[in-house]
Amino acid sequence: MAERVCPVWVGYLLASPIRKLLQNPQKILSPYVENGMKVLDIGCAMGFFSLPLARMVGSKGKIICVDVQEKMIRALEKRAQKTGFSNRIETRTCHHDSLGLDDLKEKIDFAFASAVVHEVPDTSKFFSEIYETMKPNGKFLVIEPKGHVSEKHFEITVSAAEQKGFKILERPRTGRSHVVLLGK
Repeated sequence: MAERVCPVWVGYLLASPIRKLLQNPQKILSPYVENGMKVLDIGCAMGFFSLPLARMVGSKGKIICVDVQEKMIRALEKRAQKTGFSNRIETRTCHHDSLGLDDLKEKIDFAFASAVVHEVPDTSKFFSEIYETMKPNGKFLVIEPKGHVSEKHFEITVSAAEQKGFKILERPRTGRSHVVLLGK
C-alpha cells in the first residue's frame, strides 16, 4: 500500500512557495470558498492548499485537513502555528481504508482533493465517505495531475463519484491537471 502514497520527502517540495507559480491556491480555490465556510482538505500533505484555505475562510471558518501520513500532518501543524492559523485548522490522520469522517455528516460546505484520488485503494468508499460529509448543495473540487493520471482513468474517477451521488457542476480548464467540480 505504501508505494501508492506520495513519499514524505516529496511533501517538502510540494509545499514550496515556488509551486505557486504553477499552481496558485488562491486562483484555484477562491471561486468556491467563502468566509465562514467549513472546508475539508483531503490528502492535505504539508498544507500547500490548507494554509491559503485558512486565510480564505477567515476567523469564523474551519479547515479539516486529512492525510494518511502522520509526518505530513505534523509538518502542517507546525506551518499552521507559524502562520497563526492553528485555530482555523483541524488535522486528522486517516487510514488507508477510511477517512474517518463519521462525525462530519452534512457539515462540509466545500471539499477539496488535489493529486489524491489516484492513490486511493477504494474510490467507491472514498467518494461515499466524502458525499456523506457534504451539506446539501456542497461542492467538491477534484484535481489530478495529467502526468500521473490519464484522461481515461480520470473519467473512471469522475464516473465513480457520480455513482455515489455527485453531479458534475463544472470542468474548469487547466493545462497541467484534470479538474472537475462536483456537487451534492
